[in-house]
Amino acid sequence: MTTGRYLLVGIRVALTVEVRVSRRVPRLRAPLALALGAALALPLTPPATAADTYTLTPLKFTVRAGGRTCTVDADLYRPAGVDRDHPAPAVLGTNGFGGSKSDGSTDTTGKAFAQRGYVSLVYSGLGFGRSGCLVSLDDPDVDGAAASQLVDFLGGKRAADDGTTADFVTRDAPGDPRVGMIGGSYGGAVQLATAAVDHRLDALVPMITWNDLAYSLAPNNAAGGTGVPGVFKWQWTNGFYLIGEGQPLLQPALDPSRINSLACLHFVTEACRTVHTLNSGSYPADRTAELLAFARRVSPASYLHRVDTPTLLVQGQADTLFNLNEATATYRALKAQGTPVKMIWQSWGHSGGLNGPASGELDLSQGNLETSYVGRRVLAWFDRHLRGRTHVDTGPAFAYYRDWITDPERTYATASRLPAVGRTLYLSGDGRLVSRRDEVTPGSRRYTNWLTPTSHSESSLSGLIGLPDSPPRDTKGTYLDWTSEPLERHLDVVGAPRATLKVVSPKAERSQHSADAADKLVLFAKLYDVAPDGTRTLVRRLVAPVRVPDVTKSFTVTLPGIVHRYQAGHRLRFVIAASDDAYFGNRGIKPVTVISGSRNAGELRLPVAGS
Repeated sequence: MTTGRYLLVGIRVALTVEVRVSRRVPRLRAPLALALGAALALPLTPPATAADTYTLTPLKFTVRAGGRTCTVDADLYRPAGVDRDHPAPAVLGTNGFGGSKSDGSTDTTGKAFAQRGYVSLVYSGLGFGRSGCLVSLDDPDVDGAAASQLVDFLGGKRAADDGTTADFVTRDAPGDPRVGMIGGSYGGAVQLATAAVDHRLDALVPMITWNDLAYSLAPNNAAGGTGVPGVFKWQWTNGFYLIGEGQPLLQPALDPSRINSLACLHFVTEACRTVHTLNSGSYPADRTAELLAFARRVSPASYLHRVDTPTLLVQGQADTLFNLNEATATYRALKAQGTPVKMIWQSWGHSGGLNGPASGELDLSQGNLETSYVGRRVLAWFDRHLRGRTHVDTGPAFAYYRDWITDPERTYATASRLPAVGRTLYLSGDGRLVSRRDEVTPGSRRYTNWLTPTSHSESSLSGLIGLPDSPPRDTKGTYLDWTSEPLERHLDVVGAPRATLKVVSPKAERSQHSADAADKLVLFAKLYDVAPDGTRTLVRRLVAPVRVPDVTKSFTVTLPGIVHRYQAGHRLRFVIAASDDAYFGNRGIKPVTVISGSRNAGELRLPVAGS
């Protein structure tokens, strides 16, 4: 597999994708188009609604970021009545990837919080809109440093380029403003990057964002596989890459600070080299080490130990780009080190839009925070940490949306912690999923991959440009499945299922010690819901790509987290497939056999709510 096989070329294509994406804000970027649930009874003051309740001032800031000097384009929203003698706390926000301060959800952020009495500063992230510098994937030393200079402005330590100052923001100390950040996706990770380099931040609300880009773009869901490059998620990665490379040409004049080279137009060099390596389909040790080092350096996973700002994480269940496991990893890291943190799993993410008013979900682009569960949680978080209202209840440690509940006032369930594994099923040799090990029938089953993909979970690029997707499918002979008996009662799976597997693959074993990690065996694990009429549903279209670290040993696969009710009468189906057309696959033909016996049966472990 080469770059030319999948990477669409030409800025013309990039611009086409960008224009269409800009018309689907809730689908792609959705930085603040919250999928919001039912009302939460919190004592909040309703917002003013008149447009003249705030003033809007466009500003430019010259910043130094990543060794370059560039301009940040921003808008300052100042509530009526807020001045030096009557200061107010501030909210800082920026766009998702490919957006700007003027997109439908980012500018609404400024308005929405200004109407609720907050000074709001929204800006176009570096390399986007009319802000300069290269796209550096929310690097703390670049994007975090730039945002920190905007915090300087809010704290009165610097002026905008036109001399505007902000002496009307509440301060905890000279130069230290009371400020929170909010945003989604690309505008979510930058919050953690900023908090890692600037401890003046008082509250964060990162939404639908990543923990580790190495996992996001080339996931390896096998335990012990962190040193092995995962399976390249080529559709998502190349779609965003083209959008990023086309950014400078969307502006009326070229900004030299936004141009790297002809080989890497608009990204930092390390980002381009990472994408080129992934597209090459060849992962020798030196290039693998470079790839992983860069991806993790710009990921919260590498710098969360420096984040002490109270954080409310909001992640989407319908998200094949940044799945629930990303937020869970961030949540656990922050909690373990004592950083105040809570987490909400809303319904939608990058892979699914809002469910509509009947579900109780609302869009923040309408400014309706008070009438939505997540919106009220955000306001309570800022009330507590920015306005100092210590009596305000910021909600439970964990909440999750349930799409099987039709009453909008009950769609969110709450818990003090994530559910633990509550049910174990065994992979029988005859293709059944059984409840007890002694029910396992000894036997072996085999599949063989083709040189072309034979399974389909999703078309990420179709979503990017607004085209319909085809149903998930698997080709006979290229996958194995295990199916349970019809359930006697409902089963609510909340969290990341885990499967322990042992496979036999002589051809993969012969290439086990190759100097190129691409020679290792690749497979895809996933969960279906099978209705009584035989209709199969791939839960949230999520799959768990695995590049098996050592094919001679058993391994554990952590599937993406889900919130799913298996209805009574339905059956669970666990599948391992040879390929998936949203990812790169095996190099060469590698037949796989799974042998099951009472002592060596594979296991599927499910986190079950209420267990």
